[in-house]
Amino acid sequence: MKIAAIQMQSGLDPDANLAALEPLLSEAVQAGAQYALTPEVTLIFPESRDQLRSVAAPYEGHPQLARVGELARKHAIHVHIGSLPIPLEDGRFANRSVLFSPDGKVVAQYDKIHLFDADIAGLNAYRESATYKGGEQAVTAPLGEFTLGFSICYDMRFPRLYNTLANAGANLLAVPAAFTVPTGQAHWEVLLRARAIETGSYVISAAQGGQHENGRATYGHSMIIDPWGKILVELAHDQPGVAVAEIALEQVEDARRRVPALQNARDFVVGSGLPAAAANLYP
Repeated sequence: MKIAAIQMQSGLDPDANLAALEPLLSEAVQAGAQYALTPEVTLIFPESRDQLRSVAAPYEGHPQLARVGELARKHAIHVHIGSLPIPLEDGRFANRSVLFSPDGKVVAQYDKIHLFDADIAGLNAYRESATYKGGEQAVTAPLGEFTLGFSICYDMRFPRLYNTLANAGANLLAVPAAFTVPTGQAHWEVLLRARAIETGSYVISAAQGGQHENGRATYGHSMIIDPWGKILVELAHDQPGVAVAEIALEQVEDARRRVPALQNARDFVVGSGLPAAAANLYP
């Protein structure tokens, strides 16, 4: 099965972003891809919360998502929109990933679970949870002979999610993202390869890259990694493009047989390491 990671430089206009996606998707199809993943915030990369509120469309009848469904049906390909903001009743948004089947229907959706709330030295506190509401459910979906596990960007720092997905049957892990340049340079590759190695799964990461209208710069470097942690293909830059690789279920089975970490994992508790009866052995 061939899969494609689509790298983009999304801006503030949903229709312009969709127009930029269409030729990249066609390129993936021409390369033989049966599944294509786009980055986080594919259809709108907001400048501010107010700008997001003025542009983000309701999930029901979403005009750009409707067009993506048409494209999936036209090309007879699974199209996975890495994420887009969806307004919620409490005034916040869901950072939602949406998978379309080759007949153009939505077959799965996932709301990003982990939100980046941090106090950074020398900078103002950053509270993603002020704008977004975190999801509460891990999601898998059938994808041909594979099982797809969903995640979005900051999720990649939480191994428990990926182990949960793998134990639920996932063997292809999707990581759409919009990594900043400093964290991308330091952590991007090592985190993605670690998620592949520890679960014995393929990892596909589609990234935002370059300088955006909202003033942010993102790292790019979309890649596809095999279950042994080998990078099969990488866009070694931050410009729009398409990375395509062929994957095989046998490689998952081989990696998990050679290192059966999922089978060998055990539950445990944290203690002092010193049983009460041993306290008097060496007075």
